[in-house]
Amino acid sequence: MSDMRLCTLPVTGLNLVWPRSHNEQRGTNQVDLQAGNSRDGWQPGEHLMVASEGLRYHVVASGDGPVVMLVAGFPQTCYAWRRVARLLAGEFTVLAVDLPGQGDSDKPADGFDTRTTARRLHGLMQTLGHERFVYVGHDIGAWVGYAVAHDFPDALRGIALLDANIPGVTLPPTIPLGPENWRSFHFLFNAVRDLPEALIAGRERILLEWFFHGKTASARQTFTEADIDEYERAYRMPGGVRGMLGYYRAVLDDIDIHAELKTRPIKVPVLALAADQGSSPDLYDRMRPLATDLHGGVIANTGHYIPEEQPDALADQLRQFISVLP
Repeated sequence: MSDMRLCTLPVTGLNLVWPRSHNEQRGTNQVDLQAGNSRDGWQPGEHLMVASEGLRYHVVASGDGPVVMLVAGFPQTCYAWRRVARLLAGEFTVLAVDLPGQGDSDKPADGFDTRTTARRLHGLMQTLGHERFVYVGHDIGAWVGYAVAHDFPDALRGIALLDANIPGVTLPPTIPLGPENWRSFHFLFNAVRDLPEALIAGRERILLEWFFHGKTASARQTFTEADIDEYERAYRMPGGVRGMLGYYRAVLDDIDIHAELKTRPIKVPVLALAADQGSSPDLYDRMRPLATDLHGGVIANTGHYIPEEQPDALADQLRQFISVLP
């Protein structure tokens, strides 16, 4: 798979007014777990709550065919896959999953390191009856995917890692002071005990808009007001912020885990896709010595949130990748 052409687009101005889509329905914060729900701020599909090894997971299932598992990161939920899932559902069984601690899944007290989370997600797929699948992870979803690829290779046809600073792998060991340190400050802030929850409570939307504005090529073009409403709903839930901060509080554990994993290259096919204006533009190059069968490159005209900014380009790359898998 060849690398993709780069093109830089400017980020829009600071004073955002989030556009509303034409059919927006306001006045509800309730989760609809009915199949086929297509209201703004939520994605269509069969919304399942699946119990596996003591936790309940929110899974949005759609389509039919070979199984593709989609896992997002911070500050998002499985809602991040709403556009990609529609594009893939005609050819694949698509499972968009909220991580433990994320969205509408349970919020455990511990176990946020990548190895524990990989085991949990593998158990979930076994519970669902899927012995082999393609794993697609963005951001924290890619951190976990790195562990899945090492610990459960027999369960994977292939794995896609999207624009991620994976602790101990593609994340630098230190965060330098400088004009770009705003991109990584949250690795320090989110790991602090208790303080982030206290400061973020009641201000979840400020946090979301700050990240989405700063880390997209065009926030206005990518997110509607209803989109922000849905993410705000998820992070205002009891344990919603704490659950996702747990992954940052486990970063030092992840570094130790990945130090051991890096001694062995990933044996399953890997698709590594960076964003030209993203958080890890050298992801593909950094993965070269770590995988025996590497595909990928850089997606143009996108910031960090590739699944929402460039869903068509991503879906096309995933189809090409899956088409050559055993």
